[in-house]
Amino acid sequence: MFIRPCYRRKEGRRHAYWALVESYRTERGPRQRTVAYLGQLDEAGRVGVKRAATGNKNPAAQQLELWEGDSPAPEWVEVNTTAMRVENQLAFGGPWLALELIRKLRLHDFFERTIPPGKEDIPWSLMAQVLVVCRLCNPSSELNIAEHYYRSTAMHELLGVPSEKVYDERLYRALDALLPHKEALEAHLKHRLGELFGLEYDLLLYDVTSTYFEGEAQGNPLAQRGYSRDKRSDCKQVCIGLVVSKCGMPLGYEVFAGNCVDVTTLPEIVATMERRYGKADRIWVGDRGMMSQKNIEFLKSGNRRYILGASQASLKQFEQQLLADDWQQIRQGLEVKLCPSPDGPDEVFILCRSKDRHQKEAAMHRRFEERIERELHKIAVSCQRRPWKKEVIDRRVGSVMAKNSRAAGLFEVAVQESANGRATITWQKKDAWRDWATLSDGCYLLRSNVKNWSPEDLWKAYIQLTEAEAAFRIHKSDLRVRPIWHQREDRVLAHILVCFLAYVLWKTLHQLVQAAGLGDEPRRVLDELSQINMVDVVLPTRCGVEIRRRCITQPTEHQAILLQRMGLHLPRRRKE
Repeated sequence: MFIRPCYRRKEGRRHAYWALVESYRTERGPRQRTVAYLGQLDEAGRVGVKRAATGNKNPAAQQLELWEGDSPAPEWVEVNTTAMRVENQLAFGGPWLALELIRKLRLHDFFERTIPPGKEDIPWSLMAQVLVVCRLCNPSSELNIAEHYYRSTAMHELLGVPSEKVYDERLYRALDALLPHKEALEAHLKHRLGELFGLEYDLLLYDVTSTYFEGEAQGNPLAQRGYSRDKRSDCKQVCIGLVVSKCGMPLGYEVFAGNCVDVTTLPEIVATMERRYGKADRIWVGDRGMMSQKNIEFLKSGNRRYILGASQASLKQFEQQLLADDWQQIRQGLEVKLCPSPDGPDEVFILCRSKDRHQKEAAMHRRFEERIERELHKIAVSCQRRPWKKEVIDRRVGSVMAKNSRAAGLFEVAVQESANGRATITWQKKDAWRDWATLSDGCYLLRSNVKNWSPEDLWKAYIQLTEAEAAFRIHKSDLRVRPIWHQREDRVLAHILVCFLAYVLWKTLHQLVQAAGLGDEPRRVLDELSQINMVDVVLPTRCGVEIRRRCITQPTEHQAILLQRMGLHLPRRRKE
Protein backbone atom coordinates (compact mmCIF):
# COMPACT_ATOMS: atom_id res chain seq x y z
CA MET A 1 0.00 0.00 0.00
CA PHE A 2 1.02 3.61 -0.48
CA ILE A 3 -0.46 7.07 -0.10
CA ARG A 4 -1.31 9.26 -3.08
CA PRO A 5 -2.10 12.98 -3.27
CA CYS A 6 -5.47 13.88 -4.82
CA TYR A 7 -6.67 17.29 -5.90
CA ARG A 8 -9.99 18.96 -6.50
CA ARG A 9 -11.22 22.47 -7.10
CA LYS A 10 -13.65 24.07 -4.68
CA GLU A 11 -14.79 27.70 -4.69
CA GLY A 12 -12.13 28.51 -7.28
CA ARG A 13 -9.27 27.13 -5.19
CA ARG A 14 -7.25 23.94 -5.56
CA HIS A 15 -7.43 21.70 -2.49
CA ALA A 16 -5.17 18.72 -1.81
CA TYR A 17 -5.99 15.64 0.21
CA TRP A 18 -4.52 12.18 0.56
CA ALA A 19 -5.76 8.68 -0.23
CA LEU A 20 -4.50 5.28 0.90
CA VAL A 21 -4.09 3.14 -2.26
CA GLU A 22 -3.51 -0.59 -2.61
CA SER A 23 -1.87 -2.36 -5.56
CA TYR A 24 -3.02 -5.83 -6.54
CA ARG A 25 -2.49 -8.23 -9.43
CA THR A 26 -5.05 -9.50 -11.92
CA GLU A 27 -4.87 -11.65 -15.04
CA ARG A 28 -4.63 -8.42 -17.01
CA GLY A 29 -1.76 -7.01 -15.00
CA PRO A 30 -1.41 -4.83 -11.90
CA ARG A 31 -4.31 -2.67 -10.81
CA GLN A 32 -4.85 -0.12 -8.05
CA ARG A 33 -7.80 0.67 -5.81
CA THR A 34 -8.44 3.27 -3.15
CA VAL A 35 -8.67 1.79 0.35
CA ALA A 36 -9.50 4.98 2.24
CA TYR A 37 -9.60 8.74 1.80
CA LEU A 38 -7.44 10.32 4.52
CA GLY A 39 -8.22 14.00 4.10
CA GLN A 40 -5.55 16.65 4.68
CA LEU A 41 -2.46 15.26 6.48
CA ASP A 42 0.60 16.98 7.81
CA GLU A 43 4.07 15.45 7.44
CA ALA A 44 3.82 13.45 10.65
CA GLY A 45 0.45 12.09 9.63
CA ARG A 46 1.74 11.06 6.21
CA VAL A 47 4.74 9.29 7.68
CA GLY A 48 2.54 7.45 10.17
CA VAL A 49 0.08 6.27 7.57
CA LYS A 50 2.88 5.25 5.22
CA ARG A 51 4.56 3.24 7.98
CA ALA A 52 1.30 1.52 8.86
CA ALA A 53 0.62 0.75 5.19
CA THR A 54 4.07 -0.68 4.41
CA GLY A 55 4.17 -2.70 7.62
CA ASN A 56 6.92 -3.34 10.15
CA LYS A 57 10.20 -4.73 8.82
CA ASN A 58 10.38 -7.10 11.76
CA PRO A 59 9.09 -10.49 10.48
CA ALA A 60 7.69 -11.24 13.90
CA ALA A 61 5.43 -8.22 13.70
CA GLN A 62 2.15 -8.50 11.80
CA GLN A 63 0.34 -5.65 10.02
CA LEU A 64 -3.03 -4.80 11.50
CA GLU A 65 -6.06 -5.57 9.33
CA LEU A 66 -7.77 -2.44 8.07
CA TRP A 67 -11.35 -3.67 8.08
CA GLU A 68 -11.53 -7.01 9.85
CA GLY A 69 -10.02 -8.77 12.83
CA ASP A 70 -9.19 -7.30 16.19
CA SER A 71 -9.30 -3.55 16.20
CA PRO A 72 -6.27 -1.59 17.50
CA ALA A 73 -6.53 0.44 20.63
CA PRO A 74 -8.76 3.48 20.03
CA GLU A 75 -7.20 6.86 19.56
CA TRP A 76 -9.29 9.81 20.69
CA VAL A 77 -9.35 13.16 18.95
CA GLU A 78 -11.39 16.31 19.43
CA VAL A 79 -13.92 16.84 16.64
CA ASN A 80 -15.47 20.15 15.65
CA THR A 81 -19.11 19.00 15.69
CA THR A 82 -20.40 22.22 14.13
CA ALA A 83 -18.33 21.55 10.98
CA MET A 84 -19.22 17.87 10.58
CA ARG A 85 -20.68 17.13 7.17
CA VAL A 86 -21.70 14.38 4.80
CA GLU A 87 -20.43 14.41 1.22
CA ASN A 88 -20.61 12.34 -1.93
CA GLN A 89 -23.93 10.57 -1.35
CA LEU A 90 -24.21 7.58 -3.71
CA ALA A 91 -26.98 5.07 -4.39
CA PHE A 92 -25.86 1.78 -2.87
CA GLY A 93 -28.75 -0.56 -2.03
CA GLY A 94 -30.15 -1.16 -5.53
CA PRO A 95 -26.84 -1.93 -7.30
CA TRP A 96 -25.63 -3.98 -4.32
CA LEU A 97 -28.81 -6.09 -4.35
CA ALA A 98 -28.54 -6.59 -8.13
CA LEU A 99 -24.93 -7.77 -7.77
CA GLU A 100 -25.96 -10.15 -4.98
CA LEU A 101 -28.53 -11.65 -7.36
CA ILE A 102 -25.85 -11.92 -10.06
CA ARG A 103 -23.63 -13.80 -7.62
CA LYS A 104 -26.46 -16.16 -6.67
CA LEU A 105 -26.92 -16.97 -10.35
CA ARG A 106 -23.11 -17.15 -10.81
CA LEU A 107 -23.41 -14.84 -13.77
CA HIS A 108 -20.16 -13.09 -12.86
CA ASP A 109 -18.33 -16.43 -13.07
CA PHE A 110 -20.01 -17.16 -16.39
CA PHE A 111 -18.99 -13.79 -17.84
CA GLU A 112 -15.38 -14.17 -16.68
CA ARG A 113 -15.18 -17.72 -18.00
CA THR A 114 -16.95 -17.22 -21.31
CA ILE A 115 -16.18 -13.74 -22.63
CA PRO A 116 -12.60 -14.01 -23.94
CA PRO A 117 -10.14 -11.44 -22.57
CA GLY A 118 -8.36 -9.08 -24.92
CA LYS A 119 -6.42 -5.85 -24.70
CA GLU A 120 -9.32 -3.93 -23.20
CA ASP A 121 -8.61 -1.74 -20.18
CA ILE A 122 -11.77 -2.86 -18.32
CA PRO A 123 -12.81 -6.54 -18.64
CA TRP A 124 -15.99 -7.06 -20.66
CA SER A 125 -17.21 -9.34 -17.87
CA LEU A 126 -17.43 -6.30 -15.56
CA MET A 127 -19.02 -4.09 -18.21
CA ALA A 128 -21.66 -6.77 -18.85
CA GLN A 129 -22.54 -6.65 -15.16
CA VAL A 130 -22.81 -2.85 -15.36
CA LEU A 131 -25.31 -3.15 -18.21
CA VAL A 132 -27.50 -5.71 -16.44
CA VAL A 133 -27.46 -3.92 -13.07
CA CYS A 134 -28.38 -0.58 -14.66
CA ARG A 135 -31.18 -2.17 -16.67
CA LEU A 136 -32.71 -3.59 -13.47
CA CYS A 137 -32.22 -0.57 -11.22
CA ASN A 138 -32.62 2.37 -13.59
CA PRO A 139 -33.37 1.32 -17.18
CA SER A 140 -32.12 3.98 -19.57
CA SER A 141 -29.82 4.50 -22.53
CA GLU A 142 -26.12 3.72 -22.50
CA LEU A 143 -25.43 7.45 -22.81
CA ASN A 144 -27.47 8.21 -19.68
CA ILE A 145 -25.69 5.43 -17.80
CA ALA A 146 -22.28 6.83 -18.72
CA GLU A 147 -23.02 10.50 -18.14
CA HIS A 148 -25.36 10.37 -15.15
CA TYR A 149 -26.50 7.17 -13.49
CA TYR A 150 -23.23 5.28 -13.01
CA ARG A 151 -21.62 8.31 -11.36
CA SER A 152 -24.52 8.63 -8.94
CA THR A 153 -24.14 5.06 -7.64
CA ALA A 154 -21.59 3.12 -5.63
CA MET A 155 -20.94 0.69 -8.51
CA HIS A 156 -17.39 1.98 -8.90
CA GLU A 157 -16.79 0.79 -5.33
CA LEU A 158 -18.68 -2.48 -5.75
CA LEU A 159 -17.12 -3.45 -9.08
CA GLY A 160 -13.85 -1.53 -8.95
CA VAL A 161 -14.52 0.23 -12.27
CA PRO A 162 -13.85 4.00 -11.98
CA SER A 163 -16.55 6.33 -13.25
CA GLU A 164 -14.25 7.89 -15.82
CA LYS A 165 -13.76 4.44 -17.39
CA VAL A 166 -17.49 4.05 -18.09
CA TYR A 167 -18.50 5.86 -21.26
CA ASP A 168 -21.08 5.18 -23.96
CA GLU A 169 -18.73 3.66 -26.55
CA ARG A 170 -17.38 1.17 -24.02
CA LEU A 171 -20.94 0.18 -23.08
CA TYR A 172 -21.84 -0.30 -26.76
CA ARG A 173 -18.81 -2.52 -27.24
CA ALA A 174 -19.80 -4.48 -24.14
CA LEU A 175 -23.13 -5.20 -25.87
CA ASP A 176 -21.17 -6.53 -28.84
CA ALA A 177 -19.04 -8.75 -26.57
CA LEU A 178 -22.09 -10.16 -24.75
CA LEU A 179 -24.35 -11.02 -27.70
CA PRO A 180 -22.43 -14.06 -29.12
CA HIS A 181 -22.97 -15.92 -25.83
CA LYS A 182 -26.80 -15.77 -25.80
CA GLU A 183 -27.42 -19.51 -26.12
CA ALA A 184 -24.76 -20.42 -23.56
CA LEU A 185 -26.24 -17.84 -21.18
CA GLU A 186 -29.72 -19.32 -21.48
CA ALA A 187 -28.40 -22.82 -20.86
CA HIS A 188 -26.40 -21.64 -17.82
CA LEU A 189 -29.42 -19.85 -16.34
CA LYS A 190 -31.74 -22.82 -16.88
CA HIS A 191 -29.33 -25.07 -14.99
CA ARG A 192 -28.63 -22.58 -12.20
CA LEU A 193 -32.27 -21.59 -11.66
CA GLY A 194 -33.20 -25.24 -11.51
CA GLU A 195 -30.58 -25.76 -8.79
CA LEU A 196 -31.63 -22.75 -6.75
CA PHE A 197 -35.40 -23.18 -6.82
CA GLY A 198 -36.00 -26.80 -7.82
CA LEU A 199 -37.78 -25.74 -11.01
CA GLU A 200 -39.47 -28.22 -13.31
CA TYR A 201 -39.69 -27.62 -17.03
CA ASP A 202 -42.43 -30.12 -17.82
CA LEU A 203 -44.87 -27.34 -18.78
CA LEU A 204 -43.61 -24.64 -21.15
CA LEU A 205 -45.64 -21.51 -21.84
CA TYR A 206 -45.07 -19.66 -25.10
CA ASP A 207 -46.29 -16.25 -26.18
CA VAL A 208 -45.27 -13.46 -28.57
CA THR A 209 -45.16 -9.70 -28.18
CA SER A 210 -43.74 -6.80 -30.16
CA THR A 211 -41.64 -3.75 -29.34
CA TYR A 212 -41.22 -0.74 -31.60
CA PHE A 213 -38.35 1.41 -32.84
CA GLU A 214 -37.77 5.13 -32.64
CA GLY A 215 -36.14 5.93 -35.96
CA GLU A 216 -36.11 4.35 -39.39
CA ALA A 217 -33.86 1.36 -38.48
CA GLN A 218 -32.65 1.28 -42.07
CA GLY A 219 -30.54 -1.72 -42.93
CA ASN A 220 -32.05 -3.82 -40.11
CA PRO A 221 -33.98 -6.67 -41.80
CA LEU A 222 -35.81 -7.50 -38.56
CA ALA A 223 -37.33 -4.02 -38.32
CA GLN A 224 -40.65 -4.27 -40.16
CA ARG A 225 -44.16 -2.93 -39.80
CA GLY A 226 -46.78 -5.34 -38.51
CA TYR A 227 -49.49 -5.80 -35.91
CA SER A 228 -48.39 -3.62 -32.98
CA ARG A 229 -49.35 -4.61 -29.43
CA ASP A 230 -48.12 -1.15 -28.39
CA LYS A 231 -50.63 0.69 -30.65
CA ARG A 232 -47.72 2.16 -32.61
CA SER A 233 -48.50 1.04 -36.14
CA ASP A 234 -46.60 4.11 -37.38
CA CYS A 235 -43.29 2.60 -36.20
CA LYS A 236 -41.25 -0.36 -37.31
CA GLN A 237 -40.99 -3.17 -34.80
CA VAL A 238 -39.57 -6.58 -33.95
CA CYS A 239 -41.45 -9.52 -32.43
CA ILE A 240 -40.17 -11.42 -29.39
CA GLY A 241 -41.20 -14.99 -28.63
CA LEU A 242 -40.66 -15.90 -24.97
CA VAL A 243 -40.73 -19.34 -23.33
CA VAL A 244 -41.30 -19.47 -19.57
CA SER A 245 -41.92 -22.19 -17.00
CA LYS A 246 -45.24 -22.55 -15.23
CA CYS A 247 -44.01 -20.20 -12.46
CA GLY A 248 -42.96 -17.57 -15.01
CA MET A 249 -39.21 -18.26 -14.89
CA PRO A 250 -37.78 -17.55 -18.37
CA LEU A 251 -36.24 -20.43 -20.28
CA GLY A 252 -35.32 -18.70 -23.52
CA TYR A 253 -36.49 -16.35 -26.24
CA GLU A 254 -36.10 -15.65 -29.93
CA VAL A 255 -36.43 -12.44 -31.94
CA PHE A 256 -38.45 -12.42 -35.17
CA ALA A 257 -39.09 -9.88 -37.88
CA GLY A 258 -41.73 -7.31 -37.02
CA ASN A 259 -44.11 -8.45 -39.76
CA CYS A 260 -44.19 -12.12 -38.77
CA VAL A 261 -47.47 -13.72 -37.67
CA ASP A 262 -47.58 -15.41 -34.26
CA VAL A 263 -48.71 -18.73 -35.67
CA THR A 264 -45.60 -19.04 -37.87
CA THR A 265 -43.17 -18.76 -34.92
CA LEU A 266 -44.24 -21.87 -32.99
CA PRO A 267 -42.35 -24.54 -35.02
CA GLU A 268 -39.13 -22.53 -34.88
CA ILE A 269 -39.26 -21.90 -31.13
CA VAL A 270 -40.12 -25.55 -30.37
CA ALA A 271 -37.28 -26.81 -32.57
CA THR A 272 -34.86 -24.32 -30.96
CA MET A 273 -35.72 -25.36 -27.41
CA GLU A 274 -35.48 -29.05 -28.28
CA ARG A 275 -32.12 -28.59 -29.98
CA ARG A 276 -30.81 -26.69 -26.98
CA TYR A 277 -32.22 -28.78 -24.14
CA GLY A 278 -33.15 -32.04 -25.81
CA LYS A 279 -36.50 -33.67 -26.41
CA ALA A 280 -38.34 -34.38 -23.19
CA ASP A 281 -41.89 -35.20 -22.21
CA ARG A 282 -42.94 -31.56 -22.11
CA ILE A 283 -46.33 -29.98 -22.65
CA TRP A 284 -46.43 -26.88 -24.82
CA VAL A 285 -49.04 -24.27 -23.95
CA GLY A 286 -50.04 -21.44 -26.28
CA ASP A 287 -52.98 -19.14 -26.90
CA ARG A 288 -55.25 -19.31 -29.93
CA GLY A 289 -52.83 -17.15 -31.90
CA MET A 290 -50.63 -20.26 -32.17
CA MET A 291 -53.46 -22.46 -33.47
CA SER A 292 -53.35 -23.71 -37.04
CA GLN A 293 -53.75 -27.10 -38.64
CA LYS A 294 -50.14 -26.95 -39.80
CA ASN A 295 -48.92 -26.41 -36.23
CA ILE A 296 -51.12 -29.22 -34.93
CA GLU A 297 -49.57 -31.58 -37.50
CA PHE A 298 -46.08 -30.36 -36.57
CA LEU A 299 -46.63 -31.01 -32.87
CA LYS A 300 -48.15 -34.43 -33.51
CA SER A 301 -45.31 -35.42 -35.85
CA GLY A 302 -42.80 -35.26 -33.00
CA ASN A 303 -45.11 -36.90 -30.45
CA ARG A 304 -45.26 -33.61 -28.63
CA ARG A 305 -48.03 -32.85 -26.16
CA TYR A 306 -49.85 -29.53 -26.29
CA ILE A 307 -52.66 -27.41 -24.88
CA LEU A 308 -53.70 -24.64 -27.27
CA GLY A 309 -56.49 -22.14 -27.39
CA ALA A 310 -58.90 -22.92 -30.24
CA SER A 311 -60.40 -20.27 -32.49
CA GLN A 312 -63.67 -18.66 -31.49
CA ALA A 313 -65.24 -19.93 -34.70
CA SER A 314 -64.72 -23.50 -33.47
CA LEU A 315 -67.33 -22.92 -30.76
CA LYS A 316 -70.08 -23.34 -33.38
CA GLN A 317 -69.32 -27.08 -33.53
CA PHE A 318 -70.21 -27.40 -29.84
CA GLU A 319 -73.52 -25.57 -29.77
CA GLN A 320 -75.35 -28.58 -28.31
CA GLN A 321 -72.77 -28.96 -25.53
CA LEU A 322 -73.20 -25.28 -24.70
CA LEU A 323 -76.93 -25.82 -24.23
CA ALA A 324 -76.51 -28.92 -22.03
CA ASP A 325 -76.39 -28.67 -18.24
CA ASP A 326 -73.56 -31.14 -17.52
CA TRP A 327 -70.98 -28.48 -16.65
CA GLN A 328 -68.32 -29.06 -13.97
CA GLN A 329 -67.76 -26.07 -11.68
CA ILE A 330 -64.12 -25.73 -10.68
CA ARG A 331 -64.42 -22.39 -8.90
CA GLN A 332 -66.98 -19.67 -8.34
CA GLY A 333 -68.16 -18.37 -11.70
CA LEU A 334 -66.13 -20.81 -13.83
CA GLU A 335 -67.33 -24.02 -15.43
CA VAL A 336 -65.62 -26.49 -17.76
CA LYS A 337 -66.66 -29.46 -19.83
CA LEU A 338 -64.69 -32.14 -21.68
CA CYS A 339 -65.86 -32.72 -25.24
CA PRO A 340 -64.71 -35.39 -27.72
CA SER A 341 -62.98 -34.10 -30.83
CA PRO A 342 -64.97 -34.20 -34.09
CA ASP A 343 -61.72 -35.25 -35.84
CA GLY A 344 -61.09 -38.46 -33.91
CA PRO A 345 -59.93 -39.90 -30.60
CA ASP A 346 -56.43 -38.40 -30.63
CA GLU A 347 -57.58 -35.08 -29.21
CA VAL A 348 -60.03 -33.61 -26.72
CA PHE A 349 -61.64 -30.19 -26.51
CA ILE A 350 -62.21 -28.37 -23.23
CA LEU A 351 -65.20 -26.06 -23.22
CA CYS A 352 -64.87 -23.26 -20.66
CA ARG A 353 -67.49 -20.78 -19.48
CA SER A 354 -66.70 -17.81 -17.27
CA LYS A 355 -69.35 -15.64 -15.64
CA ASP A 356 -67.06 -12.62 -15.39
CA ARG A 357 -66.01 -12.99 -19.00
CA HIS A 358 -69.67 -13.33 -20.04
CA GLN A 359 -70.53 -10.02 -18.38
CA LYS A 360 -67.52 -8.32 -19.96
CA GLU A 361 -68.23 -9.55 -23.49
CA ALA A 362 -71.96 -8.80 -23.21
CA ALA A 363 -71.14 -5.23 -22.15
CA MET A 364 -68.72 -4.89 -25.09
CA HIS A 365 -71.38 -6.09 -27.53
CA ARG A 366 -73.88 -3.59 -26.15
CA ARG A 367 -71.37 -0.76 -26.41
CA PHE A 368 -70.43 -1.57 -30.00
CA GLU A 369 -74.07 -2.09 -30.94
CA GLU A 370 -74.92 1.38 -29.65
CA ARG A 371 -71.97 2.90 -31.52
CA ILE A 372 -72.97 1.28 -34.81
CA GLU A 373 -76.59 2.30 -34.46
CA ARG A 374 -75.61 5.88 -33.61
CA GLU A 375 -73.31 6.14 -36.63
CA LEU A 376 -75.88 4.60 -38.97
CA HIS A 377 -78.42 7.20 -37.83
CA LYS A 378 -75.89 9.94 -38.63
CA ILE A 379 -75.35 8.50 -42.10
CA ALA A 380 -79.13 8.27 -42.69
CA VAL A 381 -79.61 11.94 -41.70
CA SER A 382 -76.71 12.91 -43.93
CA CYS A 383 -78.31 11.07 -46.86
CA GLN A 384 -81.50 13.11 -46.37
CA ARG A 385 -79.60 16.40 -46.42
CA ARG A 386 -77.26 15.75 -49.34
CA PRO A 387 -77.48 13.64 -52.49
CA TRP A 388 -74.62 11.25 -51.66
CA LYS A 389 -73.54 8.61 -54.17
CA LYS A 390 -74.05 4.97 -53.19
CA GLU A 391 -70.29 4.25 -53.37
CA VAL A 392 -69.55 6.96 -50.79
CA ILE A 393 -72.16 5.64 -48.34
CA ASP A 394 -70.90 2.08 -48.83
CA ARG A 395 -67.43 3.19 -47.79
CA ARG A 396 -68.75 5.04 -44.74
CA VAL A 397 -70.74 1.98 -43.64
CA GLY A 398 -67.72 -0.26 -44.15
CA SER A 399 -65.59 2.04 -42.03
CA VAL A 400 -68.16 2.01 -39.20
CA MET A 401 -68.35 -1.78 -39.25
CA ALA A 402 -64.56 -2.17 -39.28
CA LYS A 403 -64.17 0.06 -36.24
CA ASN A 404 -66.90 -1.81 -34.34
CA SER A 405 -66.36 -5.35 -35.58
CA ARG A 406 -67.47 -6.92 -32.29
CA ALA A 407 -71.12 -6.21 -33.13
CA ALA A 408 -70.92 -5.83 -36.91
CA GLY A 409 -72.53 -9.22 -37.49
CA LEU A 410 -75.69 -8.09 -35.71
CA PHE A 411 -76.59 -5.57 -38.43
CA GLU A 412 -77.82 -6.23 -41.94
CA VAL A 413 -77.36 -2.93 -43.78
CA ALA A 414 -78.77 -2.13 -47.21
CA VAL A 415 -77.58 0.89 -49.20
CA GLN A 416 -79.66 1.64 -52.30
CA GLU A 417 -79.67 4.33 -54.95
CA SER A 418 -82.97 5.99 -55.84
CA ALA A 419 -84.05 7.07 -59.31
CA ASN A 420 -82.74 10.61 -58.78
CA GLY A 421 -79.27 9.25 -57.81
CA ARG A 422 -79.65 9.92 -54.09
CA ALA A 423 -78.39 7.11 -51.79
CA THR A 424 -80.61 5.75 -49.04
CA ILE A 425 -79.74 3.49 -46.16
CA THR A 426 -81.77 1.00 -44.13
CA TRP A 427 -80.81 -1.67 -41.63
CA GLN A 428 -82.18 -4.36 -39.39
CA LYS A 429 -80.83 -6.54 -36.60
CA LYS A 430 -80.46 -10.29 -36.91
CA ASP A 431 -82.04 -12.23 -34.05
CA ALA A 432 -80.04 -15.38 -34.84
CA TRP A 433 -76.75 -13.52 -34.35
CA ARG A 434 -77.95 -12.05 -31.04
CA ASP A 435 -79.10 -15.46 -29.78
CA TRP A 436 -75.73 -17.02 -30.59
CA ALA A 437 -73.85 -14.13 -28.97
CA THR A 438 -75.96 -14.50 -25.82
CA LEU A 439 -75.21 -18.23 -25.71
CA SER A 440 -71.48 -18.02 -26.47
CA ASP A 441 -70.51 -14.88 -24.53
CA GLY A 442 -67.98 -15.81 -21.86
CA CYS A 443 -67.16 -19.17 -23.51
CA TYR A 444 -63.84 -20.23 -25.01
CA LEU A 445 -62.38 -23.48 -26.26
CA LEU A 446 -59.11 -25.33 -25.61
CA ARG A 447 -57.63 -28.10 -27.72
CA SER A 448 -55.23 -30.74 -26.40
CA ASN A 449 -53.85 -34.22 -26.98
CA VAL A 450 -53.27 -34.74 -23.23
CA LYS A 451 -56.07 -37.21 -22.57
CA ASN A 452 -55.16 -38.47 -19.12
CA TRP A 453 -55.78 -35.13 -17.40
CA SER A 454 -59.04 -33.86 -15.99
CA PRO A 455 -60.65 -30.79 -17.61
CA GLU A 456 -59.78 -28.83 -14.46
CA ASP A 457 -56.08 -29.71 -14.77
CA LEU A 458 -56.05 -28.80 -18.46
CA TRP A 459 -57.68 -25.46 -17.75
CA LYS A 460 -55.24 -24.69 -14.91
CA ALA A 461 -52.29 -25.44 -17.17
CA TYR A 462 -53.64 -23.16 -19.90
CA ILE A 463 -54.38 -20.30 -17.53
CA GLN A 464 -50.68 -20.26 -16.57
CA LEU A 465 -50.17 -18.32 -19.81
CA THR A 466 -50.81 -15.26 -17.67
CA GLU A 467 -47.20 -15.75 -16.45
CA ALA A 468 -45.91 -15.13 -19.98
CA GLU A 469 -48.16 -12.08 -20.29
CA ALA A 470 -46.86 -10.79 -16.95
CA ALA A 471 -43.29 -11.25 -18.20
CA PHE A 472 -44.03 -9.02 -21.18
CA ARG A 473 -45.61 -6.38 -18.95
CA ILE A 474 -42.52 -6.28 -16.73
CA HIS A 475 -40.22 -6.11 -19.78
CA LYS A 476 -42.14 -3.14 -21.16
CA SER A 477 -42.94 -1.20 -17.99
CA ASP A 478 -40.24 -1.89 -15.39
CA LEU A 479 -37.32 -2.83 -17.67
CA ARG A 480 -38.30 -0.56 -20.58
CA VAL A 481 -37.51 -2.84 -23.47
CA ARG A 482 -39.50 -0.32 -25.54
CA PRO A 483 -38.92 1.80 -27.45
CA ILE A 484 -35.71 0.60 -29.08
CA TRP A 485 -33.36 3.42 -30.03
CA HIS A 486 -30.62 1.24 -31.49
CA GLN A 487 -30.64 0.98 -35.27
CA ARG A 488 -28.16 -1.83 -36.00
CA GLU A 489 -29.47 -5.39 -35.90
CA ASP A 490 -26.77 -6.72 -33.57
CA ARG A 491 -27.22 -3.86 -31.10
CA VAL A 492 -30.98 -4.43 -31.09
CA LEU A 493 -30.48 -8.12 -30.30
CA ALA A 494 -27.98 -7.26 -27.56
CA HIS A 495 -30.40 -4.71 -26.04
CA ILE A 496 -33.11 -7.38 -25.84
CA LEU A 497 -30.61 -9.84 -24.31
CA VAL A 498 -29.72 -7.36 -21.54
CA CYS A 499 -33.43 -6.85 -20.83
CA PHE A 500 -33.86 -10.64 -20.67
CA LEU A 501 -31.01 -10.96 -18.15
CA ALA A 502 -32.49 -8.16 -16.04
CA TYR A 503 -35.82 -10.01 -16.07
CA VAL A 504 -34.03 -13.15 -14.82
CA LEU A 505 -32.71 -11.09 -11.89
CA TRP A 506 -36.26 -9.79 -11.34
CA LYS A 507 -37.70 -13.31 -11.21
CA THR A 508 -34.86 -14.49 -8.95
CA LEU A 509 -35.69 -11.68 -6.53
CA HIS A 510 -39.36 -12.64 -6.88
CA GLN A 511 -38.58 -16.20 -5.82
CA LEU A 512 -36.52 -15.00 -2.84
CA VAL A 513 -39.28 -12.62 -1.76
CA GLN A 514 -41.92 -15.35 -1.98
CA ALA A 515 -39.75 -17.88 -0.13
CA ALA A 516 -39.19 -15.33 2.65
CA GLY A 517 -42.93 -14.77 3.04
CA LEU A 518 -42.67 -11.12 1.97
CA GLY A 519 -45.50 -11.12 -0.53
CA ASP A 520 -45.50 -11.07 -4.29
CA GLU A 521 -44.06 -7.67 -5.26
CA PRO A 522 -40.29 -7.68 -5.89
CA ARG A 523 -40.45 -4.08 -7.16
CA ARG A 524 -41.45 -2.82 -3.71
CA VAL A 525 -38.54 -4.70 -2.12
CA LEU A 526 -36.10 -3.33 -4.70
CA ASP A 527 -37.41 0.21 -4.23
CA GLU A 528 -37.15 -0.06 -0.44
CA LEU A 529 -33.58 -1.36 -0.43
CA SER A 530 -32.59 1.17 -3.11
CA GLN A 531 -32.97 3.89 -0.48
CA ILE A 532 -29.81 2.65 1.27
CA ASN A 533 -26.94 4.95 0.35
CA MET A 534 -23.18 5.22 0.69
CA VAL A 535 -21.82 8.50 2.02
CA ASP A 536 -18.55 10.13 3.02
CA VAL A 537 -18.64 11.36 6.63
CA VAL A 538 -16.13 14.18 7.20
CA LEU A 539 -15.03 15.02 10.77
CA PRO A 540 -12.81 18.12 11.17
CA THR A 541 -10.48 17.79 14.22
CA ARG A 542 -8.78 20.31 16.48
CA CYS A 543 -5.35 19.56 14.98
CA GLY A 544 -6.56 20.58 11.50
CA VAL A 545 -6.82 17.06 10.08
CA GLU A 546 -10.13 16.01 8.50
CA ILE A 547 -11.13 12.43 9.20
CA ARG A 548 -13.01 11.14 6.15
CA ARG A 549 -14.85 7.82 6.40
CA ARG A 550 -16.90 6.14 3.67
CA CYS A 551 -19.93 4.51 5.29
CA ILE A 552 -23.15 2.75 4.36
CA THR A 553 -26.26 4.30 5.86
CA GLN A 554 -27.93 2.36 8.64
CA PRO A 555 -30.94 0.39 7.36
CA THR A 556 -34.32 1.35 8.69
CA GLU A 557 -36.25 -1.18 10.72
CA HIS A 558 -38.26 -2.16 7.67
CA GLN A 559 -35.16 -2.53 5.50
CA ALA A 560 -33.44 -4.59 8.19
CA ILE A 561 -36.42 -6.98 8.30
CA LEU A 562 -36.32 -7.40 4.51
CA LEU A 563 -32.61 -8.16 4.55
CA GLN A 564 -32.91 -10.56 7.47
CA ARG A 565 -35.85 -12.46 5.94
CA MET A 566 -34.04 -12.89 2.62
CA GLY A 567 -30.77 -13.92 4.26
CA LEU A 568 -28.82 -10.93 2.92
CA HIS A 569 -26.20 -8.99 4.89
CA LEU A 570 -25.02 -5.49 4.12
CA PRO A 571 -21.26 -5.01 4.35
CA ARG A 572 -20.27 -3.14 7.51
CA ARG A 573 -18.00 -0.85 5.57
CA ARG A 574 -16.86 -0.42 2.05
CA LYS A 575 -16.54 -3.83 0.45
CA GLU A 576 -13.03 -4.53 -0.88
